[in-house]
Amino acid sequence: MGVVGKRIRIERIVNRESGNTVIVPMDHGLSMGPIEGIVDLPKTINAVAEGGANAVVVHKGIVPFGHRGYGKDVGLIVHLSGSTSLAPDPNEKVLVCDVEEAIKLGADAVSIHINIGSDTEARQLEKLGKVSKVCMEWGMPLLAMMYPRGNGINQFDEKAVALAARVGAELGADIVKTNFTGSVESFKRVTEGCPVPVVIAGGPKMKGEMEILKTVEMAMEAGAKGVAIGRNIFQAPDPVRMTKAISMIVHENATAEQAFEFLQD
Repeated sequence: MGVVGKRIRIERIVNRESGNTVIVPMDHGLSMGPIEGIVDLPKTINAVAEGGANAVVVHKGIVPFGHRGYGKDVGLIVHLSGSTSLAPDPNEKVLVCDVEEAIKLGADAVSIHINIGSDTEARQLEKLGKVSKVCMEWGMPLLAMMYPRGNGINQFDEKAVALAARVGAELGADIVKTNFTGSVESFKRVTEGCPVPVVIAGGPKMKGEMEILKTVEMAMEAGAKGVAIGRNIFQAPDPVRMTKAISMIVHENATAEQAFEFLQD
């Protein structure tokens, strides 16, 4: 029954026609505080929903404040882990929610953040394994945010990213979010080595709109199944149109140039 439940819920966070997804994480408040773009959550969630986002990611306490009750619906992914930027080791992610809580909140999926190569990797992997087991029991899709992060680690190195992505799949994730490695060729080897769908992280706010769109285009060409981009969407001058531009690439096979033209129209 868990497999059936996962399949039904995944349809709520993935576009049925393209099989891809545009996810907008808005869980930054726990680590960074009320940064620009997520102060007025209903407004921002409504904007990305109007732009065609398939799902948003928020922490449990924010769910009631982000629920709108109007406009286009959007999938809800409840984030289970966190740390703050003031912690001695921000790379140590602890569980701050569980699957049962997320179910009670109406979640369509849950997510967990794991830093491969960090000093606390072992404990984080143990949590991932336990969470994936509970997700299977409840039929809850699991998005694993898998990053290579630690002393001396290049978090965009192809081999490190490929390892992080594969670990997520090995321990039961249904979708893996990880860093884009910078080229179609290198990221293709990441997606080929991960048997579950891979979506790319947006990371820090990029310099320009074309840079964002080109990154998305290259990732899709390399076999990605979508994006999980936060700041580069909700801190954009027009989050509705930025979400739509990215969705054009992810769901409609538009080029970065076509999406950029749409933004400039």
